[in-house]
Amino acid sequence: MTAKIIDGKSLAEGLRGRIAGHAQRLKSDHGITPGLAIVIVGHDPGSQVYVAQKAKQTVEMGMHSEKYELPETASEAEVLVLVQKLNADRAIHGILVQLPVPDHIDSRNIIQTIDPAKDVDCFTPASVGKLAIGLPGPISCTPLGCLMLLRDQLGDLSGLHAVVVGRSNLVGKPITQLLLRENCTVTMAHSRTRDLPFIVRQADIVIAAVGRPEMIKGDWIKLGATVIDVGINRIDAPERGPGKTRLLGDVDFASASQVAGAITPVPGGVGPMTIACLLANTITTASLINGLMPPSDLIA
Repeated sequence: MTAKIIDGKSLAEGLRGRIAGHAQRLKSDHGITPGLAIVIVGHDPGSQVYVAQKAKQTVEMGMHSEKYELPETASEAEVLVLVQKLNADRAIHGILVQLPVPDHIDSRNIIQTIDPAKDVDCFTPASVGKLAIGLPGPISCTPLGCLMLLRDQLGDLSGLHAVVVGRSNLVGKPITQLLLRENCTVTMAHSRTRDLPFIVRQADIVIAAVGRPEMIKGDWIKLGATVIDVGINRIDAPERGPGKTRLLGDVDFASASQVAGAITPVPGGVGPMTIACLLANTITTASLINGLMPPSDLIA
């Protein structure tokens, strides 16, 4: 069989339409322009491209965007001062510090300094705790994007067995919480799981978020399973010219697409949804900060 390609670009476009509508209503009805501040430290090429897309789409949605680019040599104290300034800025409703940061900066200290009310990436301890116990609030962007793709593809997820490969705080742990909310049976695996191929073959849903290019092979996938590839691995591509790179997922797309029922491509799958969910979270935090109920129809 040949898998259906899950089009993250198309689903993200629909979400952006709803975001733009709600941003306009916040302006016209309440005089509020949702504001997102993005902080990037250093010059990682992948992060630079991603941040540029986030800033561009924020403006396209009729929202206020601020981008702060700090040099690789910026101290942790400098980053903390900037975050604290943004915490106090009433025009900013969402703060995102692009990860990874340089090694001399402790990302945990940066994350814990972000005002939880403006935590649109949902990495602060308060946001993580709310997700774990099921309290309402914004949901981590990439896991939320994965969930929306699954709902769009499969509808009701109740009773399905999901295997999450990867245990990071960014993706693996929060997507596990979200899938449990959807009444999935969830197995969390990782690079040190014994007989990982056997575990993955049990899955109706595979979430690949381990950070190793093409680690998950087609013969690991159960016939007809739905595969969500979160991996974005930038590798050298000298055949494209000096200094050129290309993106690979954590799944061997060529072999997996011959077995899976549906699969996300890299790029064009999870990535567009991550950015759209970030903007949706900014609408949510802008509403809550101003004492308004967030739109109930924003996240389908």
